[in-house]
Amino acid sequence: MNQDHHDIESNPAADEAAMAHHDQLEQLRGELEQVKADALRERADLDNQRKRVARDVEQARRFANEKLLGELLPVFDSLDAGLKAAGEDASPLRDGLEMTYKQLLKVAADNGLVLLDPTGQPFNPEHHQAISQVDANGAAPGSVVQVFQKGYLLNDRLLRPALVVVARD
Repeated sequence: MNQDHHDIESNPAADEAAMAHHDQLEQLRGELEQVKADALRERADLDNQRKRVARDVEQARRFANEKLLGELLPVFDSLDAGLKAAGEDASPLRDGLEMTYKQLLKVAADNGLVLLDPTGQPFNPEHHQAISQVDANGAAPGSVVQVFQKGYLLNDRLLRPALVVVARD
């Protein structure tokens, strides 16, 4: 009976070993969870970095020609002034100027440039720069009555504001 009693009684060394093994398993589970969390965090960081790089590349692509198009603005201004000076009467010179101006505007538009000619539109401080105000004289108060210099947007970013005269309220 003593033998059976010995089999039923717990072995303190075995219990201690089992507890140590259990503690070691719990520690390993904790370390595994930490490694999983670190891997998820690293994956998220890599994904964010990939998105940031893609966004930067897209911005660089959209605005790569900003300098060139900005340097062409005085050419647009000169062609526009030449057309005004040529008057409304048709002539080979005027027709040639107008065709050149339209072709240049088309190439620029194909590259994201948008002309701002806001005559008659409400004044927009995000796209227009008021250089003076005049009495409304039939124009809607706060509207653009004259454009001194046309403005331009490049892919929705202001490249140059339109210089305008605004009707007083």
